[in-house]
Amino acid sequence: MSKVTSVIEELVTPILEDLNLELVDIEFLKEGRDWFLRVYIDTPEGGIDIDQCAQVSERLSVVLDEKDPIEQNYYLEVSSPGAERPLKKEADFEKAVGKFIYVKTYEPIKDMKEFQGYLKAYTEQGLELEVRIKTRKINIFIEKEKIAKARLAIDFSSN
Repeated sequence: MSKVTSVIEELVTPILEDLNLELVDIEFLKEGRDWFLRVYIDTPEGGIDIDQCAQVSERLSVVLDEKDPIEQNYYLEVSSPGAERPLKKEADFEKAVGKFIYVKTYEPIKDMKEFQGYLKAYTEQGLELEVRIKTRKINIFIEKEKIAKARLAIDFSSN
């Protein structure tokens, strides 16, 4: 986590707690000549609306104007994480058990670095994923340290 994103997390957390919302992710990145501060939020039950995003954006803007923690000019965007919500925290993985997910690893496992499948289990050591390889389903265990990126995914192969 960068210095900017950790400072923003400290500033946005009390706002989200007050509104009974949760922080999913924060990105601070440059696209072309412009900088973007993106704050992804959700409800504990899942599903956020535009009014909630606007409310957080307005309240966070006031705090950012007061504290001024970012040197360069940037655009603030507050939004839903979408259907392919990133899985970063323990709780994210625990809620995703039984759901279809995408996982990218730092190093190959069974000669692959990208997996899509149903999350069967999540433990302190890692996760068990049921993946389809051609016509058969196999379970693959992925150690936590090897996970580069994980997110919910949409299963287009079902039905």
